[in-house]
Order: sequence, then C-alpha cells, then structure tokens
Amino acid sequence: MAEGQSRRRHLPREPVFLVLQRLLPHQTGSLQASTNALSKDETVAQNAREHRDDQGRSEYQGVPANALPLTASEDRQWATLAHFGGILGCVPSLLIYLIFRERGPFTAQESKEALNFSLPPTIAALVANILVFIPVVGNIFAVIATLIWIALTCFSVSAGIHVNKGQPHRYQYNLRWIK
Repeated sequence: MAEGQSRRRHLPREPVFLVLQRLLPHQTGSLQASTNALSKDETVAQNAREHRDDQGRSEYQGVPANALPLTASEDRQWATLAHFGGILGCVPSLLIYLIFRERGPFTAQESKEALNFSLPPTIAALVANILVFIPVVGNIFAVIATLIWIALTCFSVSAGIHVNKGQPHRYQYNLRWIK
C-alpha cells in the first residue's frame, strides 16, 4: 500500500480551471453573454451621460418609483417594528414613519405614536449623557440616562407586543408633538 500511495503523489496534476472547462463547456458561452450584457448596460449609461438637452439635463428621464401599499401583515409588522425600535431611541420610528406613512394606515398611525412617545425621552437621555461629563454630579446623570433607557425599553416592548396582535396602542403619557 505504501507503494500505491507514493505513486498517487507523483502523478501530474491538472489545473482546476482546465478540469472545470472540460466538465462545463456550455458555461463559457453564458459567461460571455453576461459580459456582453454588462457592456451594453455600460453603453446605455454612457449614452445617458453624453446626451444632454439645452439646459444640461439628461434626455433620459427615469420613472419615479411608486411603492405598493403594504399588505395587512406587512402593515402590522412595520407598526410593531416602529414600537420595538424605541429600544434604540426615536430614530427607528422616525425612519419607519417617513418611509412607510403613505403605504399603510396602521403603520402611519403607530409609527407616529411611537415617534411621539420616544422623542422626548431620547432627547432627555441625550442631554443626561452629555451632562455625565460634569464632575461630581455626572454619576447622577448616568443613572438618570440609564433609567430613561430602561423605561423607554419596557414601554416600547409592551406597546410592540400589543400592536403585533393587530390592536392600536396609545401611550398613556405622550406629548403627541407630531400630528
């Protein structure tokens, strides 16, 4: 057996790309077709850059993307995520409100509610985190910022669970700055 194993080591090896080329000869044509398609796309893009009207605008105008309305389950999902986003502050609910407010009524309502609730505590926590750098009383502001985040997290998760059942949620203490 030792002789057979030593013979295998001394056999000349064929490069992998030659083996693949021999096994998959039909794939090279599709690879060339995809590179040709890429060059056609690049040509169209180049033509769009070169063809300008008198005012310097491109002759090729894109069609604005009209987003489809959300399905009922997607509407509930994004509304839930807007509330769960309160764990990170007001940014997730703000983004969901700006992006999805016209696509789903439940998402618009709940993301606005989540944004109105999470905005004041987020601002308060940011101020408390800045005040942490004050000597002597900075530790108190660190505790305050932590308590704000814990309360925001608890209320946001509770609201997210409630909204995930398909029921609208109203925070008891909410300033409702955004109408």
